[in-house]
Amino acid sequence: MTQYDTNNIFAKILRGEIPSHTVYEDDAVIAFMDVMPQADGHALVVPKSPSRNLLDADPATLPALIAAVQKLAVASKKAFVADGITIMQFNEAPAGQSVFHLHFHIIPRHEGHPMRAHSGTMEDGDILKANAEKLRAALG
Repeated sequence: MTQYDTNNIFAKILRGEIPSHTVYEDDAVIAFMDVMPQADGHALVVPKSPSRNLLDADPATLPALIAAVQKLAVASKKAFVADGITIMQFNEAPAGQSVFHLHFHIIPRHEGHPMRAHSGTMEDGDILKANAEKLRAALG
């Protein structure tokens, strides 16, 4: 199996080397806005422990991670008045993984609105900030 790269972008966010619009953090996980959102409110939930993906994650990290995914999904549905929530997680490049640190996508969905492409175009920082504030408020 390929080794974990300590210089991936999420590891740099965890170390505070790259800024993010953080919406939730505890001892085990951090959640922040995706800078290339597929829908308004698209957030990522990332364990603090190094794992390339679900295939090599320490099973002990999964309960707190999944609990945070659920917490963020419930808050996202409320914050963005969503009809549903898409939760995605990819393992290795052929499966669509592009950042090699375990993470879950939480994407609010609205009836009749397809997801946007996960392109190389970054969202405006003010929009990300506003969406982060909505999500934090829904988390209470």
